[in-house]
Amino acid sequence: MLVGAAILYYYISGFTDQQLKDIFESIKHADFKWLFLSLFLGLMSHIIRAYRWDYLLETLDYHPRKGNLILTVGLSYLLNLAVPRAGEIGRAASLAKYEKGIQFDKAFGTIVAERMADIVFLLLFILLAFLLQFDFIFEMVAPLLPKNPILLGGELLLVIGLFYLFIKWLRKSNNAFVIKIRNFVEGLLQGMTSILKMPHKWWFILQTAMIWFLYVAMFWVVLWAFPETENLGLDAVLVAFIAGSIAMVISNGGFGVYPVFVAEALLLYGISKEIGTAFGLLMWVSQTLLVVVFGFVCMVWLPIYNKR
Repeated sequence: MLVGAAILYYYISGFTDQQLKDIFESIKHADFKWLFLSLFLGLMSHIIRAYRWDYLLETLDYHPRKGNLILTVGLSYLLNLAVPRAGEIGRAASLAKYEKGIQFDKAFGTIVAERMADIVFLLLFILLAFLLQFDFIFEMVAPLLPKNPILLGGELLLVIGLFYLFIKWLRKSNNAFVIKIRNFVEGLLQGMTSILKMPHKWWFILQTAMIWFLYVAMFWVVLWAFPETENLGLDAVLVAFIAGSIAMVISNGGFGVYPVFVAEALLLYGISKEIGTAFGLLMWVSQTLLVVVFGFVCMVWLPIYNKR
């Protein structure tokens, strides 16, 4: 969190007083109806995540109440803002506390499987963004490529050969760090395989797709709040969305880093730093407030709901 704050401070300090004034004026005159729509879409994604979790728990013959699923998911988002990855632990622990017969370790295992599915969908979005931006990327890379096709083919074969040797080394290496990476990848593959074997797997995959569709949609609609960004295409939206997603991973809840990454991504499409920063700040602050309010309500209501 401190690193994110330092990055944001360094980034903002590069603006002049007039630029800072323009940023806050842009936020002030934004069309807030799109922001409220974004908050609604974000809330829906949280609720669908709770219902998706039920499919994984069902594979363990657990049948918790839907209310507890929604409340513990909301609580987990709030906990993650305070301590990274604490939300997953708190979510499993809360469900085990209020639902008889559910074991913490098994509930936590289902959350890990959820995260694996989310990683796969994020990678799919990155691939889609790459395909949409192929011409743009090729134009940047083309001047660096050799003109001789034979030389180009030789370099390509060299890269493939080095990649093959690298994979072979990863499989056989006894280095502790490499072993951790290898175990993570193997666990990811095993988790995804188990999802494909579970009952109602297609509903689970569909709901995962819905969650990520809502993530992109809640990002996209806020772009319509600014005249300068309302006409951006899907390619620009995906690149900026991925930049924001990476920021959420790097910093706790994207604190400080999110507006910077998004502004720099939008800069590639001719959006000024002032407008990009205004959008990033508005997007991050609004969604963080949603997490805080929704999470706090869930935290308060969870014991009341179970007492009743």
